[in-house]
Amino acid sequence: MKYFIGNWKMFGVPKSINILNKINSFYLKDKNCKKYRVIVTPPYTLIESYSKHFKNKKIIIGSQNCYQKDHFSSNTSAVSPFMIKSVGAQYTLVGHSDNRIEGDTNHMLKNKVHFALKNNLKVVFCIGENKKEKQNKKTLNVLTRQISQVLDKNLKKNNIIVAYEPIWSIGTGKIPSSMELEKTIIHIKKVLKTTFKSKSPAVLYGGSVDGSNVKIFKKIKEIDGFLIGGASKSSKKFIDIIKNYYR
Repeated sequence: MKYFIGNWKMFGVPKSINILNKINSFYLKDKNCKKYRVIVTPPYTLIESYSKHFKNKKIIIGSQNCYQKDHFSSNTSAVSPFMIKSVGAQYTLVGHSDNRIEGDTNHMLKNKVHFALKNNLKVVFCIGENKKEKQNKKTLNVLTRQISQVLDKNLKKNNIIVAYEPIWSIGTGKIPSSMELEKTIIHIKKVLKTTFKSKSPAVLYGGSVDGSNVKIFKKIKEIDGFLIGGASKSSKKFIDIIKNYYR
């Protein structure tokens, strides 16, 4: 199973659902639809209405983040995994670089993963190195640390997906070389296999994915799908990524 996950970030109003309606219509007609899953994470404001609209349909709705505590608390503006699940989300991103930059530590992310899984949300755990870490050839060390300090063997492995998003690539149009990316994904899967003492969870790639470079990525068999940012806000661009992956 391949995954095409759209992260809308701070984008979308109720009528933006038309973007997803077009993607859903394509999905229903696509001969390859049984080979992949489409998940979209809109802002909190749209999760409930979109989840109701796509209930029993092909597109799955998730959240872009969740708070590090369960149920209810006195933390202003916080949204817990319990609350996210209650409005219909099935997945949540955890550890996106945007949130790490704003202060999410590995300890906080560990709590987020724990409580998300406790509330029956599936987790897309994001990891990635910044430009300086890449230049200093510390990519593999950084990724190993991010995984080992957040994930452990007692978690529900089948409800976890890992998304590798090199921070220096996000929104820049720059992507790793095929050889470099293959080596990195293999390393991530090796670390995950050791962590869970069994087969690795699915590992996705994210970072300036579009309809052109996906043709390069599809040659790397270790990649189990994609976390897509800007291109997911356009039905045409998102559909082109899927089409070109299977051509």
